[in-house]
Amino acid sequence: MEDLFDAMRNSIVEGEPEEAERLAREALTRGVDPMEAVRRGFLPGVNQVGEGFGCGDLFLPDLVRAGAAMKAAVRVLEPEMTRRGTAREISGRVVLGTIKGDIHEIGKTLVGTLLTANGFEVHDLGVDVAPELFIQKAQEVGADLIGVSALLTTTMAGQRLVVEAADKAGLRPKVGVMVGGAPVTKEWAAEIGADGFSEDAAGAVALAKRLMDRA
Repeated sequence: MEDLFDAMRNSIVEGEPEEAERLAREALTRGVDPMEAVRRGFLPGVNQVGEGFGCGDLFLPDLVRAGAAMKAAVRVLEPEMTRRGTAREISGRVVLGTIKGDIHEIGKTLVGTLLTANGFEVHDLGVDVAPELFIQKAQEVGADLIGVSALLTTTMAGQRLVVEAADKAGLRPKVGVMVGGAPVTKEWAAEIGADGFSEDAAGAVALAKRLMDRA
């Protein structure tokens, strides 16, 4: 099985969506738990690309291709994750999206994938999401957490609007608001009154678990 996991990792590193999709289907055919395929196959590839990008060995196009490959794999695996999740205890419900005016998707999508792999029920609103839509969806699904991504300094202010809207709707402190994105800092999260901040997708999962334990 290690050969399959290695091939999965490589499909992400090389940014090959069709190969990632094929390997995801092969994994399901071979009876591999979809969460195991994510954890041991595809995520190591995501982490490798992220590390390469962080140290300057890889560039934005590499990140975009890796993100496309990861999305292709998740499209195949997610229905089975969801089906199996009905028989497992849900870690929590999360409403996720990139704030209005911002169309960056990769980081937010990776966070959603990792949360799903860790047992969370994720409602991904996509990109360019108005603050009130986060609140509406959270009320609709009974969310425990709201995750708001902003990749531009010009859109960060929208995160504050989500926090304020959650307060106004009476969702907090029951519903935690997490913020993230390249320009976002711990200081910014504290300034706007968010419940937490993470620099990366793995950290977002750890934060989500901490906030759920607090509940």
